[in-house]
Amino acid sequence: MSGERGRGAVLYALVALILVVGVWWWWRAAPRQTADDRLVAWRHSAEQLLPDVGDQELANTLALEGGTGHEEVVDVEQGDFLISVVCAGDDGSRIRVSLGAGDSERDLRCSGSRTPEVFSAGLSGELHLRVAVESPGPIVLRYALQRSRG
Repeated sequence: MSGERGRGAVLYALVALILVVGVWWWWRAAPRQTADDRLVAWRHSAEQLLPDVGDQELANTLALEGGTGHEEVVDVEQGDFLISVVCAGDDGSRIRVSLGAGDSERDLRCSGSRTPEVFSAGLSGELHLRVAVESPGPIVLRYALQRSRG
């Protein structure tokens, strides 16, 4: 009888060990959400350079990969607007920004001393913000839309 009890204890211990190893393996194999510390710092910098204000229509902050293009299309009411844009990234990083097909592109530095670039535009239902990232690494872009007074 004591032999069966000893084998049962060994069996339970073995099951517990397999369970512990399985849980440890599952935890180690789970995908990790790794936040790039640079992106967090650049997001903070962009949001300080272009903070939310009470009379803005909308604002957004985006992380964009290097060497890519992005178009942000947002529904707005018809009217005259000021669109402010700022970016943050590695030394020497740059973007080109335009507000649609007929608008000329503007170059913005994403590092060093910079201030938001402000576009003035009459919009008739949609904002088309086109961005081309010229640097190899990622950047953080922030834009804000505010109704023009005047």
